[in-house]
Amino acid sequence: MFPSLKKLFFKPTKLPNHIAVIMDGNGRWAKKRFLPRIAGHTKGTEAAEKIVKYAIQYEIKVLTLFTFSTENWQRPEEEVGGLLDLFEESVVKSRDSLLKNNIVIRFVGDKTTFAKNLQRKLNELETSSAKNSGLNLNIALNYGGRSEIVRAVSAVYKKKGRLISEAEITKHLDTAGLPDVDLLIRTGGESRVSNFLLWQIAYAELFFTNVLWPDFSEKHFVEALRWFQKTHRKFGTLTDE
Repeated sequence: MFPSLKKLFFKPTKLPNHIAVIMDGNGRWAKKRFLPRIAGHTKGTEAAEKIVKYAIQYEIKVLTLFTFSTENWQRPEEEVGGLLDLFEESVVKSRDSLLKNNIVIRFVGDKTTFAKNLQRKLNELETSSAKNSGLNLNIALNYGGRSEIVRAVSAVYKKKGRLISEAEITKHLDTAGLPDVDLLIRTGGESRVSNFLLWQIAYAELFFTNVLWPDFSEKHFVEALRWFQKTHRKFGTLTDE
């Protein structure tokens, strides 16, 4: 941790409430080391565990990690199977630590396509953490922004059967009850949002870095926070936040 940097540069009132992260670059990290792609994903899991700790240290309220997209099913069967096994292993391994650290867990996305055993473990972890009061950690699994909006609109329409408002859609999103994203971080050198939290990032600040996800450290996290604090957020008005 960098306590001196935190004191010198961070204004508590300008820290983002909600940080979302597109964790890109696992495969390229592995390729550079002549390792199988799953080795990169395994290393990426370690980086994900670290950023959860950073979020707690810097008093971030909500952290959403893009773990597996609806488009990822198109990858080679062997890689998809390895990823799903890694998810299940990670859920079991990290359960006690997440609960001990007072973290509220939510798995966003369509879980119905996963094996029943994995669905059960995900649901159990959500239920076990529901009464916690610390960091809200969203893990995006089988998630796509367009798919989420379609599911939310469909849910509202079934109830209302009439014109739908933004507020009603917001209440039916996977992240219902949580603030919109303030800061979106994408690693790996790409500059796109990849169908991630399309509704929630409407006014987010977008921070892109060439660092591959497994190499993302507290230094890089601090860099993103410092960059965010220098932004002027107007939300369509003529005055600063």
